[in-house]
Amino acid sequence: MAPVKIAVMGAGLIGKRHAAHVRAEPGAALSAIIDPAPAGKAFAEEIGVAWYPGFDTLPAGEKPDGVIVATPNQLHVANGLELVAANVPMLVEKPLADSVDSARKLVQAAEAAGVPLLVGHHRRHNPMIRKAREAIDAGRLGRILTLNGQFWLVKPDDYFDVDWRRQEGAGPVLINLIHDIDLFRYLCGEIVSVQALSSNAVRGNPAEETAVAILRFANGALGTVSASDTVVSPWSWELTTGENPAYPQQDQSCYQIGGTHGALTIPALELWSHADKRGWWEPLRRERIPFVPEDPLQAQVRHFCAVIRGEEQPLVSGREGLATLAVIEAVKRAARSGAPVEIAPEPAPARAKA
Repeated sequence: MAPVKIAVMGAGLIGKRHAAHVRAEPGAALSAIIDPAPAGKAFAEEIGVAWYPGFDTLPAGEKPDGVIVATPNQLHVANGLELVAANVPMLVEKPLADSVDSARKLVQAAEAAGVPLLVGHHRRHNPMIRKAREAIDAGRLGRILTLNGQFWLVKPDDYFDVDWRRQEGAGPVLINLIHDIDLFRYLCGEIVSVQALSSNAVRGNPAEETAVAILRFANGALGTVSASDTVVSPWSWELTTGENPAYPQQDQSCYQIGGTHGALTIPALELWSHADKRGWWEPLRRERIPFVPEDPLQAQVRHFCAVIRGEEQPLVSGREGLATLAVIEAVKRAARSGAPVEIAPEPAPARAKA
């Protein structure tokens, strides 16, 4: 079987990681880097692949089988609509867009054209998350009642030397918490309302640095989640999972999910339950659910290839990315207003073209 030809659009930090994973995937071939910046051209030359300043500059015979869009957030929709027009499947980095309204335009266009649209919430591809979902779906926790999640770490001072990182929309809600919200939706169902507060008390930048949210799920579960990029702590996905070796891994948890018959910690996958009778005086047993670790970005590339070949349906579709972005937008509105925000369901998708 011929490898799937994938181009990477955007050669920043995440674009370079995507390029490396495409090159490492036996069923894929990195066909081009698409980036107008001189640094993008230099990167393409460094790794020995074709370079183009824009998708519209690709020769007719060089059309890829799929494109990973890793450009700045505000360009995602324009880039995606260009790929829809060319009938090219795409994997768009999170967030899908910089607003729900613009994301909806891309999702509706892709659905109407029948073009596969995947969103890069790569943590869903982590085998540990798959095992957590299996335990929840099997009823091992009973009815899910509550969950808690934390993203607490400190970004170094020089991180904020780049101007956009100090501006509205560059804080941990949209940049970091969006990952956690997507996993909460995947594990526990749809979120229908939020309450939130945010603060920029330390740095004083337009971007928030700390936020706390209360989540109400459609199934009745309640959740709390907090995010701060100015707290020294071991409690975040980055520092507990070992997913990215750049972060020193800590033997701690970042999520706890509680139900009527058990509680689960992530990432350790420690399942706490009673052997027989439930009660506060009854001894608790602890079971660690085993899983085989795998780089979720690599698994995501493999899945993208399978979707392009028509072998699988998207794990994180455009609609899934849109729904997660809607929750994040609600968190930001709730933090600004101080009032609860209800999240309206999206209308049914349009039929794809025959």
